[in-house]
This record gives sequence, C-alpha cells and structure tokens, in this order.
Amino acid sequence: MATGNHTTTPGFILLGFSNLTNLQGLLFVVFLIIYMVILLGNGVIVLVTVLDSALQTPMYYFLRNLSFVEICYSSVTLPKMVANCLAEDGSISFTGCAAQTYFFLLLAGTECFLLSAMAYDRYVAICNPLHYTLIVNREVCATMVAGSWLVSILLHFGQTYLVFSLPFCGSHEINHFFCDVPPLLELSCVDTYRNKMIIFIAVLLFLIIPFFLIVISYIKIARTILKMPSAQGRRKAFSTCSSHLIVVTLFYGSGMIVYLEPKSKESVDTNKLLSLFYIIVTPMFNPFIYSLRNKEVKAALRKLVGRK
Repeated sequence: MATGNHTTTPGFILLGFSNLTNLQGLLFVVFLIIYMVILLGNGVIVLVTVLDSALQTPMYYFLRNLSFVEICYSSVTLPKMVANCLAEDGSISFTGCAAQTYFFLLLAGTECFLLSAMAYDRYVAICNPLHYTLIVNREVCATMVAGSWLVSILLHFGQTYLVFSLPFCGSHEINHFFCDVPPLLELSCVDTYRNKMIIFIAVLLFLIIPFFLIVISYIKIARTILKMPSAQGRRKAFSTCSSHLIVVTLFYGSGMIVYLEPKSKESVDTNKLLSLFYIIVTPMFNPFIYSLRNKEVKAALRKLVGRK
C-alpha cells in the first residue's frame, strides 16, 4: 500500500520473547495451557448463561457477551504466540499482521464499551431498582451490545487502514508478541503524527471516556450502598459489583499504562509484560472471578454438571 520509492513489505518479524531462547519450550506449554483455560472457562460461562433460565437477566446477558468477546480476543493473539514459541523466525505476513491488528483493536474496543455497559447496569440495579426492568430492558441491552460492536468495527477499520497504508522500510522486526499500532509506527519511514493523533482519539473514545463513565457509576453506587440501613443489604449490593470492579481494574489499569505512558526504549519491555494482563490475565481469570464470587453462576454450574 505504500507509495513513492517505498515498496510494501512482504511481512514482519514478531520478536516476542525470542531473547528467552532456553525457555521457548516452557513458554509454548504455558501459553497453550492458558489458551485452553480461556476457551474452556469463557465457553462455560457462555453456555450456562444461555441454558439456565435463572440467568436470563441483563447482568448475565452482558457477561455472556463479554465472555464471547474474551474468547475471540484471545484467539486473535494467543495462537500466534504459541506457534512462534516453536518457530525459528516469528514471521507474520503483511496481510496477517493487518488482520491481527484490526481484530485486536475491534475486540478490545468492544470490551471497553461492554465493561462500561455492565457498570451502567449495576448503577441502575442498585440506585434505581424500582425502574430497573423498564430502563435496562431487552431492547436497551441489545442496542448497547450492537452499538459497542458497530462503533469498533467502523472506527478501527479506518485506523488499521491508515497504519498499513504507511511505507515501512529498514527493519521489519516488531518488538512485541503481536501486531499492535505503536510498535508498527516505529517501523515507518515517514512522519506518523497523524496516526499518533488518531491513537490519542481512539484512546480517548475507547479507554478514557468509558473508564470515566464507570468511575461516575461506581461513585453513585457507593453513595447508595453507604445509605442502606442494613449491613447485609450493603454486603449483597457490593458483592454484585466486586467481580466487575476487579476485571475493570485489571483491564483498564494495564491498558492505560501501555497506551498513555510516554514511549521510550526503556518502557518497551515493560509494556510488553503489561500487555499480558489484558491479553492473557483478564480473559483467563474472568470466568473464575465471576463464577467463584457469584452464587447464581455456581448454582447454574452445579445444575449443568448434574444434568450431564
């Protein structure tokens, strides 16, 4: 897609953890196990929230969609990471890199909006319980989920196109374990100011604004919980939010550090490690966080196992 005297690169090299040559076999096993745990755990959450009639509520509708996104999200990066542990060069084609970048951004952006929608659901359930079924009805839930997908599909297609329209010259080595926008911009031989501004706008839209809305929701939730007369009521209300808060902290915390921290040579390796939190840690622990801390999900799992 490049123009002028530059030619389109035939592909890239993902450096990943290539410096840990003696640990490639171990990393292969670890990443493969993690990927299987993510597929199994999130797949079970999707299954029980579909089959169990007690879980046909907005909260579990959003959780089902979140688990589905986590499965897709991990499948964009982890299989290639597993394969590269055994490959000698870690190569990825130009088209493959563009596809990985697009679907990673699409699914990450959708997850940001879904986490924000889940916070809104908890806000209405706790702060306005009498009108909960009227405000957060089936149509509203479907619209919020569809909107999350649609906005990400459209905006990230444009961002990905602009990145891969750049001329890449010199080294084609990406100092990361997947194709992400910031390390790709480092390989371009032209000014990338426009692309960096688009990254800033995307971070504002998909990270900052949803996180700000989540914070506002939980401030209002906390005020409402503190006004509850019984300690048991306060504990019950908080327990419905605690799982979501843990996931938001892991996902947004690591994501904001990676994309908002000023880039430097010293921060590259740190950012690679932090990326593991939103690529591996959050999708892997989501099912455990939501199932182990939720009586309804645990009851649904027991029923599902008993049915078999």
